[in-house]
Amino acid sequence: MGFNVIKTSPFSSARTILFTTTTTLSALASSLPIQPPPSSALPITTHFTPSISSSGFCPSLHFHQNKCGFRGGVVVAMAASGPVQKTEDEWRTVLSPEQFRILRQKGTEYPGTGEYDKYYEEGVYNCAGCGTPLYKSTTKFNSGCGWPAFYEGLPGAINRIPDPDGMRIEITCAACGGHLGHVFKGEGFRTPTDERHCVNSISLKFVPGDSGSSQ
Repeated sequence: MGFNVIKTSPFSSARTILFTTTTTLSALASSLPIQPPPSSALPITTHFTPSISSSGFCPSLHFHQNKCGFRGGVVVAMAASGPVQKTEDEWRTVLSPEQFRILRQKGTEYPGTGEYDKYYEEGVYNCAGCGTPLYKSTTKFNSGCGWPAFYEGLPGAINRIPDPDGMRIEITCAACGGHLGHVFKGEGFRTPTDERHCVNSISLKFVPGDSGSSQ
């Protein structure tokens, strides 16, 4: 049928597997029991859920909207499903000069000047380069360092890379490789992880909590 396994979803049961398909929905409907996708302009992810019954293997399909928002006061966010690849020239066309300097050339903004340094609204912080959700606002705290500080990122959203001199650990967007800042551990902050993700504001794009929330 043209299915390709992408990955096992960390947000669903162990039996739910994400697929892409090269066939049409009408073709799928003729061979598998499916629920119609919700009417929305939001991206749709197809979930293939196998189950075993007395009559044998019974596949089914359902659809899930990729959303980023609050549900019952809890941020619902998903990291990107795959890498975002652009040439440096392509990045220059979609980023401002300052965004390019920091995200692609690993620059640093001056402390205390960033838009999100002392910003504590509810929502999700996405990568300013590719839009991948990176941090929930509930993990942001006031470290007094002059840059936005978070004690953890969303699962699978952040890569850690030792600096060439071995002195610090760089953090980057796992989807597009954009430079975010550095992570420090064991500084004594009263957070669940005792980590400080020190992030450039310009590497982030804040999405308010009521943006794309479930009704």
